Amino acid sequence: MTAVANFRSIAAVGKSLATLLNSRFALVPPVAKATAKLIQTDDLDNAKAMLPLPVVSILLYRVDFNKAMRASWSGVGALDGRAHLPVDLHYLMTAWADNAESEHLLLGRTMQIIEEVGALSGPLLWPDAEWLSGEAVQLYLEDVATDDLMRTFESLTCDFRLSIPYLARIVVVSTDEGDAVPDVLTHIQGLGPHLAPAGAAGP
Repeated sequence: MTAVANFRSIAAVGKSLATLLNSRFALVPPVAKATAKLIQTDDLDNAKAMLPLPVVSILLYRVDFNKAMRASWSGVGALDGRAHLPVDLHYLMTAWADNAESEHLLLGRTMQIIEEVGALSGPLLWPDAEWLSGEAVQLYLEDVATDDLMRTFESLTCDFRLSIPYLARIVVVSTDEGDAVPDVLTHIQGLGPHLAPAGAAGP
């Protein structure tokens, strides 16, 4: 089942991934003291000095609306009165360590964990997004060409790092029930914006 949550869903997926990896690293460490950490693009400027090595960084580098499902969710919105935006979340998992072998072990364990789980659901989903029972976010190793991956690093203005791209699909960012705007926003010159009762004609 596709995940249908509130605006916190994007952040919740990232937290879910970090929590999943950290809990499984604790059970079977790829290397001693390995951790997983959410990062933003600014953290890549000096990551090896700033991150607690050894670590797998989780970078959300792109958010796309899902073209195949957008029309279907628009139809759902017409029925339930809520807005629904289906999105795909694109992540880069990058290993940081003092040597190549440790980085390879980190990536291998990360791929093993994600492939074993296959999806985030139930207790694996961070609760902030108010997920409904039975919701799940599917996780896929994304097919990204090497040239495209290198261009991504070029756009981030940092040196290329061995990384694995993952896709989290589909996360539906929905408005809360009762969020529909009951009034029409109008503007009266000189008086600023005002709310006019539904059905009332604006100037």
